[in-house]
Amino acid sequence: MDFAKIFARIKAILGSPRTEWPAIAAEPATVSGLFRNYICIVAALPVIAQFIKGSLIGYGGFGVHMHTPVGMGLLGMVLHYLLTLAVTYVVALIIDALAPSFGGTKDPVQALKTVAYAWTAGWVAGIAVIVPWLGWLAVIAGVVYGIYLLYLGLPHTMRCPADKAGGYTAVAVIIAIVLSSIKALIVGGIIGTAALTGASTAATVDPDSALGKLAAMSTGTSRAARDLENAQKTGDVAAQQAAMGKLISGDGKTVAVSLSPETLRGFLPDELDGMKRSDFHAERSGAMGMQISSADATYSDGRIRTMQLEVADTGNMRGMMAMASAMTPTAEEQTDHGYRKTYTDHDRLVQEAWNTQTKSGEFSVVVANRFTVKASGNAEDIDELRQAVNALDLDKLASLKSEGMSDH
Repeated sequence: MDFAKIFARIKAILGSPRTEWPAIAAEPATVSGLFRNYICIVAALPVIAQFIKGSLIGYGGFGVHMHTPVGMGLLGMVLHYLLTLAVTYVVALIIDALAPSFGGTKDPVQALKTVAYAWTAGWVAGIAVIVPWLGWLAVIAGVVYGIYLLYLGLPHTMRCPADKAGGYTAVAVIIAIVLSSIKALIVGGIIGTAALTGASTAATVDPDSALGKLAAMSTGTSRAARDLENAQKTGDVAAQQAAMGKLISGDGKTVAVSLSPETLRGFLPDELDGMKRSDFHAERSGAMGMQISSADATYSDGRIRTMQLEVADTGNMRGMMAMASAMTPTAEEQTDHGYRKTYTDHDRLVQEAWNTQTKSGEFSVVVANRFTVKASGNAEDIDELRQAVNALDLDKLASLKSEGMSDH
């Protein structure tokens, strides 16, 4: 799970879609890979935000304040999330089936890319539902921008003529609205039934569980939401960015400055198992109250072995990182040519993949719910990639988890 890569894609598709869609269309991908490495993560953002808003912060007006009971809210969150994934796939199938009707080319993977990246705007904007009153305006803006992204993307992914993209987009949007309405009815119907049958009774929550950690985030989130609302009223851009950072982090604190590229560079050795470092690159960028730093380098013996090492500081995304670590189940997938698995080791989320045919793979770990470290490339076996990651001073990296953090 490469959070730095996910953030970079979100930033690119939202900020420069005209140049990003051709790159997306040209990328090799699979349906399972798109779900695992992007859709399952980004689609969870608005679902988690709605749970926080409904069950932890509450909603209301005119002197009335209400909370959805945590047990019912959790049930709704799970149903909403699973149905969102299902609707995403069904809409992609329909877009694929409609392609010839609009002069396009059928391709289920490209169709899923179309839906995933066009819907990114709505999913990301869905986080704003936490913000009182003004949040829904951001959500609506995100949905509208998603329609525009869909219009820009169809000619690249589904190869339809540009003059037919408008009609293609309109049909796809109507279908998405219908399916989303059905999804809302299903969730509402089940939650309503649960309420009538007494499913809203109080539940005991393990503080170390995913729900417990989510509940622990609520106090800081509520305070940050109020701060953001006040900053918007005053027009203070700096205060708005700081409050947005606190919202994203989930604990009322913000990483004002992520680790410097030079600091991250210090974790990448000059030599790795006899291979010299080359092609070093490091950067720090930020937007919308988020700041990300990353550094990567290539190591090679000049003959066959080549390996890449990456270290990233996700900054204020650590709240989402913590939730992802808590909610991601242990899983393993075997194929004829290798495997991919996800598990937790010493409270660190680990992902590894190996291809026995090409003798290549990747090994990544999430450190202190803030940093990601990944090794990828050619090796004798997965142990070489694992050793490359563990050879870095991960404990020292973890000790920097509060670096640059502020509660002001």
